[in-house]
Amino acid sequence: MKVMNQTRVKVFTLAAMCFALFMSYLDDTVVNLALPKIQMSLGADVSGLQWILNAYTLPAASLVLTGGKLGDIYGRKRVFLTGLVIFTIASAVCGLAPNLDILIAGRTFQGIGAAVLVPGSLAIIADTFLKPKEKVKAIAIWSAISGLALVAGPMLGGLLVDIFGWQSVFFLNVPLGAIAFCLTCYVVKEVRNQSKQSIDLPGLVLSIISLASLTYALTESNAGVWQSPLAMWLLLVAGLSFLVFLIIESYSSHPMLPLKLFQNSTFAVVNVVQVLVFFAIVSLLFIFSLFLQQVQGYSAAAAGLRFLPLNGAFVIASLVSGWLTVRLGWRFTVMAGLILAGLATFSFIGISTNTEYGAICWKLVLSGFGAGLTLAPLTAAAMSSVPPTQAGITSAILNTCARLGGVLGIAIQGTILTQRLASEMKRSLFSWNLPANLQGKLITYALHGGTQSNNLLANITPSAWHQATGNAFISGLHIAVLVASFALLAGALLILVFVNRVTKKVEKEQI
Repeated sequence: MKVMNQTRVKVFTLAAMCFALFMSYLDDTVVNLALPKIQMSLGADVSGLQWILNAYTLPAASLVLTGGKLGDIYGRKRVFLTGLVIFTIASAVCGLAPNLDILIAGRTFQGIGAAVLVPGSLAIIADTFLKPKEKVKAIAIWSAISGLALVAGPMLGGLLVDIFGWQSVFFLNVPLGAIAFCLTCYVVKEVRNQSKQSIDLPGLVLSIISLASLTYALTESNAGVWQSPLAMWLLLVAGLSFLVFLIIESYSSHPMLPLKLFQNSTFAVVNVVQVLVFFAIVSLLFIFSLFLQQVQGYSAAAAGLRFLPLNGAFVIASLVSGWLTVRLGWRFTVMAGLILAGLATFSFIGISTNTEYGAICWKLVLSGFGAGLTLAPLTAAAMSSVPPTQAGITSAILNTCARLGGVLGIAIQGTILTQRLASEMKRSLFSWNLPANLQGKLITYALHGGTQSNNLLANITPSAWHQATGNAFISGLHIAVLVASFALLAGALLILVFVNRVTKKVEKEQI
């Protein structure tokens, strides 16, 4: 009976953490499909719509280290529940928002709550599942939920918006949050660091400034403002504050970020690879969503459905990765996943504007499956390489790396795609002997997803325009997939070179 009770506690704990994770990851994607209805309902302009997204991303990325550290100091259950309450109430505020300002404020508090929920959920799982085999399997399920949220986000968002209105994408979080709250209160035991600790206030402030500045600068760069004074100043602030942060943390007796963690080669490499994996995954989703709609002419809903094989493969691989890790070790599993995803991504170099979806689909499946094999073992390796008392800050670092990788993926790959598209369009327009000012207008139109000449010039037929923009996009896509495949294969090389066989031996002994 006692064993059954303990098993039930573990199951309910994992369920509560997965509910919370699903909510926070869902809100990264589900709101996108609600933006047109929000714009009509609240009279928002394009800048306002961008802030609906940025208001969530900024605190979710910049406060995650703070959330993880507070859990280590004040108790992971207490801090997790606080974040859950903030997120759930903020979701209700968003759904009831009568104007744009209230909606943006609610999204900001949602981001604050998410910054606590994600690292807190992983730390609680690590505290609950102490046996290495059980921990690997639990983390595999936890990782699969993130993929499930990516799958459900676009489809669920579109369905809710069409049937119940845009408010429903926020109200959905209220029952999920209530279930997670009740389960957590009932089954999760409090865990905190028994040694007396105090908040490293300078480190806390500097980490927030650095991460917020970097995230905002990279987010703004998506709109093509890499060379704007604001972006440059933000990058400078991020760099300087991060440098001062490192200096302070190296001398602090109770650092916000224990730099000694990175003396462990496994921990350091795992976090770098985490950035590379999310860089590749998020950038591929971004690029191919544009390719399917702007080049091949699918609707948003039809394009979303065509990502199902990739996302399904990702979820399945996340679950399989736990089984593989137990039998073959995390090092082999991650390297196999990175190589598979890297080679599949490299194969996209052969696609053209007219490539059939069937030829694209199997490559997306292999890319998704390879990437899915990596995340759970990487997470388990990082959590196993540090003392249990630092589980909160460890999960926060992993989540920060994941978010940073995603933001970098869209910013850098978006810039590559944009610059290549503009360059190739200039070449096509020059061959048509068009005036320079008209070339500029047409290039701007192409960069905003224009699919025909929009009567800007009568002698440019829609078919000629579509061929020119499609070929230009494909040229940029080829470079972007090369970069993504290089990132994945570089991750495999890092593990091969820097994670030595001593780690592998210890890993086998633990499992």
